[in-house]
Formats: sequence, structure tokens, C-alpha cells
Amino acid sequence: MVKKLILFFLPLLTTSVVAQKNSRLQIKIENQVTTLEPQMIKWRRKFHQNPELSNKENQTGAFISEYLKSLGMEVQYPIAKTGVVGLLKTGKPGPVVALRADMDALPVTERNSLPFASTVKSTYGGQETGVMHACGHDAHMAMLMAVAKILSEDKSELKGMVKFLFQPAEEGVSANEMPAGAELMVKEGVLENPKVDAVFGLHIQSLLPSGTLNYRSGPLMAAVDGFDVTVKGKGAHGATPWDGIDPVVIGSQIVDGLQTIVSRQTELTEAAAVITVGTFHAGIRRNIIPEEARLQGTIRTFGPEMQKKVHEKIKLTATKIAEASGAIADVDIQIMYPATINDPKLTEMMVPSLIKAAGKEKVNVISAVTMAEDFSFFQQKVPGLFFFLGAYPAEMKLERQPTHHTADFMIDENSFSVGVKALLNVTVDYLMKN
Repeated sequence: MVKKLILFFLPLLTTSVVAQKNSRLQIKIENQVTTLEPQMIKWRRKFHQNPELSNKENQTGAFISEYLKSLGMEVQYPIAKTGVVGLLKTGKPGPVVALRADMDALPVTERNSLPFASTVKSTYGGQETGVMHACGHDAHMAMLMAVAKILSEDKSELKGMVKFLFQPAEEGVSANEMPAGAELMVKEGVLENPKVDAVFGLHIQSLLPSGTLNYRSGPLMAAVDGFDVTVKGKGAHGATPWDGIDPVVIGSQIVDGLQTIVSRQTELTEAAAVITVGTFHAGIRRNIIPEEARLQGTIRTFGPEMQKKVHEKIKLTATKIAEASGAIADVDIQIMYPATINDPKLTEMMVPSLIKAAGKEKVNVISAVTMAEDFSFFQQKVPGLFFFLGAYPAEMKLERQPTHHTADFMIDENSFSVGVKALLNVTVDYLMKN
């Protein structure tokens, strides 16, 4: 009878011990995050004052590489041109988790009055421009560095391994530099040796309430593709347009025609789609009808079927509109990033971890968004979860909205601790539950 009672209570005792251990670790992590918060803000400001464009993150990569080495990690640097990978080994068998932060800045001249605002200048597309962390990648790096330090200090209480992926060129590069960013990191084997079981990432969001965590199972962010349309007409004097074939007028008709693909030819009850023409270049003088006009734009879709259909419609619309006026339209579509799709099973598993980090009232399910992320290349290979950290600086009384990719971009540094806790919780919980 005693033996039966022991066998009955043993699993309960084991569960209780594990729960107590996890509770102690959770309290320890909370204290570590609080202690590290001032240093994390210093790191973020250092990165913000010293931004580097895609595939030029040389100083950034070198700094992070030395930092990870100081934590006792195995470090690969450079990888994927300027990227860094750190491997934390606990010494005990278990799963392998990857955590990702992007490193590159944007060709944007900062306009706000922060004491650590960027004054860096560079050349982009043949033009001189300011350089700014106008999307929050400086915060992503600082948060992941904090996570790396805390997990390094706590590795004796964990199992498995953690890979820290500091990724270059998330914002994209020119066609002749492709592949880049996450795609190149995958090609160079960052998810192998040891093989990654799950990958996690977050993106700070300046227009969501500070300290909130926002997620969605399944498609979260759109696939992004680019397109170029070159309209070849016939030049003429501006006073006698009948002597030529005007590519400016034809290009304008193509711009209008492309909008009907979404508004009249796409089943929008299934998912959103976007076609935006961002540039239109033609001619050098007001009274000369040029021989060519060139349009460039972006495409956003949420699935391969819709993506294929939209691509076909763009080619058909542009070529037939040009043909109707006696011109030729050459259409080139560049497939860039696939849709960011959160693994449903992994997402469900990790929601309690997000709630521990922010509190139930600050964890929200959101609608899909039409921005894009090359984190999707990691998710194509292993189950992944990507979520948003709200950082709207509501108390800063801004005159302009701090929208991403603009000169006025700004974030609330008080949100960083929630992001660190979220990354720590999903990592620790995944390692210890699997």
C-alpha cells in the first residue's frame, strides 16, 4: 500500500518541484531585467547615434560580436556579409531556440530633437542622405543583447541551446545585391549545426500602446514584391503629340489600370492586397515628349495563389494598355519577401508566455498588416512566432505621429523591458517544456 501511495504522489511532487523552480527563475528574470534596463537604453542610444545602412553594418556587427564573445558564446562573424550569430550552450540536452534582431538603418534624415538624434550622412541611390534608425532596429538589438546577457547568467538552470541572430539588411538591398538579410543567413546555414527547433522575433511598433504585446496566429504580415514597368513609345515635339506615341500618357493610364486589379479583380474578402506605384520617371524638358517612361512600385499579398494572380494581372494590364496605344510595356516583377506566417501550434503554446511578460490585459490579437518582414525566410524553414511590441510615446506630446520610416519616428524606451521579458519567457518556456 505504501509503495502504491509513493507511486501515486511522486508525479505530483515532481510537478510541484518543477513549478517552484520555474517560479524562482521567473522572479530572478524579472529582477535581472529591471537591473539591466538602464544599460539597455544606453545600448539603444549608442546604436541610434551610429546608424548604418543595409549590408554596411560593419561597426554595429563588430561591436555585437565582441559583446557576445564576452558572454562566453561561440560567435560567427561576419556571416551574411555583416551579420552575427552567437550560440549559447547550457551543457544539457534539449531544444534549440533562435532569437532574431535586425541591425540596419534607413536613408532618412532625422527631424526630431532627441539629444541622441542621428547626424550621420551617407549616399543612397546616388544621392546624399541622412541615416536614421527610423524603424526601431536599434531597440531590437539592445533588447536582444539584454536577453543574451540574462540567459548567459541563467544557463545553469536551463537546457538546450539558444542561437542569437543579429541580422543585416532587413530593409532590403538593390537587385544586384540579392539575396540578402534573412534569406542569405538561411542560405549560409544559421538554422543548422545545431538545427533550430523554433525561432522567435519581435518588432517594436510606434503607433501601438506602449508596453502591449500584439500577435496573430497564421498570416501576420504580407509578402512584398517589387515591379518595374518600362513604357517604350515614340518621341516627338510637345507641340505636335500626334507625331509620337506618348509614354507619359500611357504610363498614367497604366497607373490607373493597376488600381483596378485590387478594386475590381481581387477577392478581398479572402485577404487584403495592395499595388502601389511609388515612382514615375519620364523626360527632361516640358516641351519634349520622351521615348520612355518608367514606373516602379510595390505589391503586398497574403498567399501564393493571390500573389501569382496579382503578378499575372499586372503584366497583362500594363502590356495591353501600352499595346492599345501602339507602345510596348516591359514588365519586370521582383519576388522579395514571402508572407510572415506564425505557426498556429507554436503561437498557441507561447501565448501564456506573452501574458506573463505584459499581463493579460496588454496582450492583444490583431489583424494582419500589409507591411512586410524578411523574418518570413526563417519561418519557411522552422516553426516561428513574430509579434509586435507597442511603444507609442503617449507622454511625449508629439506634434507629428511617430510613424515608422519617417523623419519623426520615435519610441518609448520604457517599453523595452516588456519586450525583453517576452523574448525571455518564450525562450525559457519553450526550452523547459520540450
